[in-house]
Amino acid sequence: MSVDFLEALDSQAPDQDRPKLKRKVYEKELNRLQEELVRLQRWIKHQGLKVVVIFEGRDAAGKGGVIKRITERLNPRVVRVVALGTPSDREKTQWWFQRYVAELPAAGEMVLFDRSWYNRGVVEPVMGFCTEEEYREFLRSCPEFERMLIRSGIILIKYWFSVSDAEQERRFQSRIHDPRKRWKLSPVDVEGRSRWVEFSKAKDILFAHTDIKQAPWYVVNADNKKRARLNCIAHLLDQIPYEDVPWDDIELPERQSGVGYVRPPITDQTFVSERY
Repeated sequence: MSVDFLEALDSQAPDQDRPKLKRKVYEKELNRLQEELVRLQRWIKHQGLKVVVIFEGRDAAGKGGVIKRITERLNPRVVRVVALGTPSDREKTQWWFQRYVAELPAAGEMVLFDRSWYNRGVVEPVMGFCTEEEYREFLRSCPEFERMLIRSGIILIKYWFSVSDAEQERRFQSRIHDPRKRWKLSPVDVEGRSRWVEFSKAKDILFAHTDIKQAPWYVVNADNKKRARLNCIAHLLDQIPYEDVPWDDIELPERQSGVGYVRPPITDQTFVSERY
């Protein structure tokens, strides 16, 4: 972390009493971390690494925000986001992990799962979307599935975004009243709000079974979105040792001569009206 950023943290009160980071400090540090992400991306491609990063947590905990900041400066052909919808009738009959396996990275790729196979570990049992037998089988098989991925050469990193009751309520209210955010509030989110304690119990059981040595859970304190983004990105960069991959020198050629080329009349083209 930069000296400016560490000083900004030290000057603020701890925990929930800390005020929001100043935008200038946040943006400066985010820009530095995103430059490092570009270096990490080039290393992953150069070394043929296979990286899976899982983002889980309560609704409105800020998973999407950190994923957006990770990917916004990266090449989508190397770093891609997987956010699967409700399984089809056919997919419901498949092995639980099957449709997620199809999204795993090839060499030189990093895949970010915006929710993952852990739907079966929290959302589905709490909301009654799976049977007790299916839930118990998931808890038994998930650790072995992940160990198998790791043995195959995949680097697996798991984040759980933790948000307080009060902060989740504030974010839900913001989504209700802001037309730009209303789409984020699904019926499951609303129903899940009334099952806060059930979700907490399910998360505790999940951690007891799947917080394994080979793929531990990393909990992100997400009450402050800006801090959560910076902390998560900085931690992610620490998980994969990487080095600079030198860029090839590029010399732009001279533009081709336009002699002999006649443009068609500009009136033959349909332009977007300039409203701004």
